[in-house]
Amino acid sequence: MKSTRIMAAALLIVGSGWTLNVAEAQQPGIHRTDVLEDDLGTPGREVVQVRVDIEPGAVSIKHSHPGEEVAYVLEGALEYQLEGKAPVTLRAGEALFIPDGVAHVAKNVGSSKASELATYIVTKGKPLVVPVK
Repeated sequence: MKSTRIMAAALLIVGSGWTLNVAEAQQPGIHRTDVLEDDLGTPGREVVQVRVDIEPGAVSIKHSHPGEEVAYVLEGALEYQLEGKAPVTLRAGEALFIPDGVAHVAKNVGSSKASELATYIVTKGKPLVVPVK
């Protein structure tokens, strides 16, 4: 019984730590909804899915991730600026691969809310969003 309580407390702490990492990255006009977090078959790696809703004109901070990201635009128009590349604008139904550690920025360039489903294949236990100066 005691070990069950300890395990439950540990899971709560680990789960809330992940949520805090994501919450710290939120900014005005950008809303993140956790969808999925699960271990992969490769030790030390996990998959995380997040729905990101971005108000018109809102811009993310420049950031990277401890792994790869696939950004799939659900609605609206989002401009992605990956470090060292020309900006690209995606609309609903289009996707973009962002390599491990590549700094990038996302901006809603439309006149209505834009949304993406971000799927991350990342190193477990590291902050999901890493601000870059």
